[in-house]
Amino acid sequence: MKKEEKLPIIHAHAAGIDVGSRLHYLAIGQGKDHVRSFGVYTQDHQEMIRYLKENGITTIAMESTGNYWQTLFAALEKAGFEVILVCGSQTKNVKGRKTDVQDCQWIQWLHSVGMLSHSFIPSEWFFNLRIYSRQRLKYIHHQTAIINQIQKALRAMNLRLEVALNDVTGKSGRDIIEAILKGERNPVALANLADYRVKKSREEIALSLEGNWEAAHLFVLRQHYNERLLHN
Repeated sequence: MKKEEKLPIIHAHAAGIDVGSRLHYLAIGQGKDHVRSFGVYTQDHQEMIRYLKENGITTIAMESTGNYWQTLFAALEKAGFEVILVCGSQTKNVKGRKTDVQDCQWIQWLHSVGMLSHSFIPSEWFFNLRIYSRQRLKYIHHQTAIINQIQKALRAMNLRLEVALNDVTGKSGRDIIEAILKGERNPVALANLADYRVKKSREEIALSLEGNWEAAHLFVLRQHYNERLLHN
């Protein structure tokens, strides 16, 4: 690395952090005594901040590893440091055996000579919106999975309610399923629970509700239907 060492220092008070799930490795220079590891708890963040300030560090580069960087990044910014978040493609080390110590020193050196650029970080408003949007998408996927299991339990008893109704968890579907779970087995009586706006005739709905009423499948239906109610 003789050639690289001749590069001029752009950031004289730079640090590099190799972010981990259980430990963060921090380098404030290239010597063996310039590397320390810190835990991931809030008090560890504060200890790191004190250490950085004691050593006159003003700017920090850290790699965006999973979502482990987020709380540390926020704590360092709040403490007044300039923090640069970089992607892994910018900090790829030389080939050969790698260690956390070598990685954080490599990040520190790259940052000190100005070879790292800041990744895009959305504003707090967009960041929170992304959290809400992702949570909503997970919720929709979870609900879809539950509905599929309800339909599967019904089909296992040859109750083809999804053929007669567009949505087995709509008002008509819920009324019919709840009646089944309460013990109603008469297809005509079950069909008469459908809302008047349902396009299929009561006769066809009744045909879709002639099943074998296996106890095991009824148990599974109850489990998934209750789960649907719990998360609705």
